[in-house]
Amino acid sequence: MSKIAEAFNNKKAFIPFITCGDPDLETTEKIIVELEKNGADLIELGIPFSDPTAEGPVIQGANIRALKNKITTDDVFDMVKRVRYKVQVPLVFMTYANVVFSYGTGRFFEKCKNVGIDGIILPDVPFEEKAEFEETASKYDVDFISMIAPTSKERIDMIAKEAKGFIYVVSSLGVTGARTKLDESIANLVEQVRKNTDVPCAVGFGISTPEQAAKMADISDGAIVGSAIVRVIEEYGKDAPSKVGSFVKEMKEAYHAS
Repeated sequence: MSKIAEAFNNKKAFIPFITCGDPDLETTEKIIVELEKNGADLIELGIPFSDPTAEGPVIQGANIRALKNKITTDDVFDMVKRVRYKVQVPLVFMTYANVVFSYGTGRFFEKCKNVGIDGIILPDVPFEEKAEFEETASKYDVDFISMIAPTSKERIDMIAKEAKGFIYVVSSLGVTGARTKLDESIANLVEQVRKNTDVPCAVGFGISTPEQAAKMADISDGAIVGSAIVRVIEEYGKDAPSKVGSFVKEMKEAYHAS
């Protein structure tokens, strides 16, 4: 069983997202430790990019702050290598195709394996174009995580059948960001995915409260929370680690109550 599969083994996975280097890499490292300490089952790490097309204003702001700090992909790899000695949960990169291309696809995934990255999400790579990334990722034991959205429609079955690690189910149209109401059709989408694969699916995009997280976990195998956590980091800066830990703990308690 892979490390990512273990994150969903007999439990609902809570998956937080943060942007590396916001407000700095030292704080990012501390936040990752707090995330695991307070119940994260898998952690998504954003590599800063100048044009994060899937992100709303909150995570875009985190990317801008990190890039102003001159954070590079190599800096992120070095940070992951350090923090891997402190945390055991699976770590997954979420970034964009150009980041991988510019680094060198083979070199990028070899580095992922060396520092302990378990998977990757590339939201700007369509299913039909994933092969050039997925083949190299698999060579280095990195799961290429598929995304399924309400607009995937007739492609859902095809994407689900080839999925690895877990499936990222996008809860709503548009970019990332907290929402007051989530699409009620997500349960049907998850049901269709489950007809085609045993790979676990987690719902993301827009989950901002413990109640929403619990609801999405009820209908899927886990919930992904990004913008709400990044907003805490934006507010507290270098003092964010303990605040993020408290927020995640509250989310996990909602899971248990559900």
